[in-house]
Amino acid sequence: MSALRVLMITSEWASDPGHTAHFIARQVRFLRAAGVEVDVFSFRGARHPLRYLVAWAQLRLRLVGQRYDLVHAQFGQSGLLALPKRLPLVVTFRGDDLFGILGHDGRPTPAGRLLQWLSRRVARRADAAILVSEHLKGYLSQSAPVHIVPSGIDLDLFRCIPQEEACRRLGLSPDRRRVLFVGDPADPRKRYDLAREAVERLNRTVAAELVIGWRVPHDHMPFYMNACDALVFTSREEGSPNAVKEALACDLPVVSVAVADVPMRLAGIPGCEVSADESPETIAAALERSLRRNERSGGHGREAACQLDERLLTGRVVDIYRSVLAGRNGYHTPELAHV
Repeated sequence: MSALRVLMITSEWASDPGHTAHFIARQVRFLRAAGVEVDVFSFRGARHPLRYLVAWAQLRLRLVGQRYDLVHAQFGQSGLLALPKRLPLVVTFRGDDLFGILGHDGRPTPAGRLLQWLSRRVARRADAAILVSEHLKGYLSQSAPVHIVPSGIDLDLFRCIPQEEACRRLGLSPDRRRVLFVGDPADPRKRYDLAREAVERLNRTVAAELVIGWRVPHDHMPFYMNACDALVFTSREEGSPNAVKEALACDLPVVSVAVADVPMRLAGIPGCEVSADESPETIAAALERSLRRNERSGGHGREAACQLDERLLTGRVVDIYRSVLAGRNGYHTPELAHV
């Protein structure tokens, strides 16, 4: 019996210069391991309508020349290419496609508002919408059936490594305390300045260096997380931040503002704390409490991260595919490998 064939559309892919969407390549890899045949159609819209038009035409040709059972679009803007639909459409919304691109004032830019509007229209035409966090439901009005499936973690990659070994791998001295910031310092949504100010205030009582994990090879990031003593997370908006979940998988304590699903992820994990407010003083105080423990999360972070194993979440995505196809005039779902 033939395997399920899926065409995945994404506006970010591993071949793009400076890409950071490792989670999409990871999902494709695990879907293929589960027996799903996945072809990837990647494009770079870069906010240029002509690029979208060219990509739309190229996708039409792909759909004529190949047989697929459904289309899975990553991000709302990618779903535009699948309209009008020729096949069942599943769309994963990951955050900024729904809350928009934010400016320095914390509000969506004009391009961000357009992206919000287009994503909502795509959601209304999809056969199923996948959201990476429950709070994103508030950005959708009427839409297809909604499923909550956070981005998963490759637990073989993000693992606990002895701190001295991690420091040696990165050429860092093991006798210094370090606070890790993951994200683009130039992105206003990440609020690097807030993290920097918090660590500056922390240094009045506890000496610690702020380490920026940006443009780091993805397979090096576990070493950064194991070499550091805490992760500081200051984003204004997020879908379901992978950096926090990856830190938990490495048993790295996390101090974060209350954003997205982070408070739920950190609940009850030693050394982790959600700041009571978003002032640098309060964040610094939380970091100090975490660092003065002088230990990691005692395996509790790793244990919490196990429920985010990409293998488990791949099974949920496959179930969504099946549910969409089952509603299509008695479509018989192909056999899949056990997930």
